[in-house]
Amino acid sequence: MSTQPDLARILRDGLDQLPGASLDGDQLDALRSYLDLLQRWNRTYNLTAIRHPAEMVGRHLLDSLAVLPWVEETPLLDAGAGAGLPGIPLAIARPRLAVTLLDSAGKKVRFMNHVCRELGLGNVRVVQARLESWQPEQVFGQVISRAFASLADFASAARHLAAASLRLLAMKGRYPETELAELPAWVRVAAVEKLVVPGLQEERHLVIMSVNA
Repeated sequence: MSTQPDLARILRDGLDQLPGASLDGDQLDALRSYLDLLQRWNRTYNLTAIRHPAEMVGRHLLDSLAVLPWVEETPLLDAGAGAGLPGIPLAIARPRLAVTLLDSAGKKVRFMNHVCRELGLGNVRVVQARLESWQPEQVFGQVISRAFASLADFASAARHLAAASLRLLAMKGRYPETELAELPAWVRVAAVEKLVVPGLQEERHLVIMSVNA
């Protein structure tokens, strides 16, 4: 028996509990298709350590979409996107949001390009590069990541992108007290938001920072 209806229910129930995550049927189908592609590619390319589909819903899809209230409409860069998280779920949920997915690993870039083609995500582009050395022509107003080891590393790697001011959205687990204390003086912490991800028991936080050029 297929588990897909159960995954659809878990996803719908989770989205109902997330502020700002009101998605239509086509968007739900796109999220499920993305999850299916991730499962298939993961068997060969090991894109994520999470193997169980139901666990992927919470740890990948809902976790990504939990930050929606703090994502603005200005062009978004997902730095160290990996398998496209959180950028692809955010692009599906916000079709008018221009999202750039950045990663240095070829297999992950190939997967993200495949997802964009399969799902017809016209608001997404994929770039293979390292954040600290990438020199884009486009100006970004916000950079999000859940892959960087520390807040200071994230801010340092993204600083050269700050043409005027730049919002950094760092997705973290436990409240990063030590990392916050180690931030350089040129980083301003605007807020640390506690995220509640349906079905996820551990702590999740979003650190919102600003960097001036």
